[in-house]
Amino acid sequence: QVHLVESGGGLVQAGDSLRFSCAASGRAFSTYAMAWFRQAPGKEREIVAAISRSGGRTYDADSVKGRFAISRDNAKNTVYLQMNNLKPEDTAVYYCAVRSSGYNDQYYTNRGQYVYWGQGTQVTVSS
Repeated sequence: QVHLVESGGGLVQAGDSLRFSCAASGRAFSTYAMAWFRQAPGKEREIVAAISRSGGRTYDADSVKGRFAISRDNAKNTVYLQMNNLKPEDTAVYYCAVRSSGYNDQYYTNRGQYVYWGQGTQVTVSS
């Protein structure tokens, strides 16, 4: 069992920046692939960014490319999402997710591939 605790949500204006953190329990954090998803009202949960166990491979959705960046600190069991130049369409509940990656240093972008999820944190971007 892995517990994820997210922090960093809030109400911001368009153009502002936010940084999410997601701290994971367990000693095997460095073997986990991680990701951030989001779900806007009336929409399905979608991938935002993903990162491999080492942090050497990352993925950004087209909608956030160049504005958001995922990173991790394995020494702190924490994954981050830096969000810059926020737009009203970024308004959603953001979730971090984790799955074991074994010896594979790859990221995963399908929500069905993730086993554990954080509680979600709301971001509202006003225009």
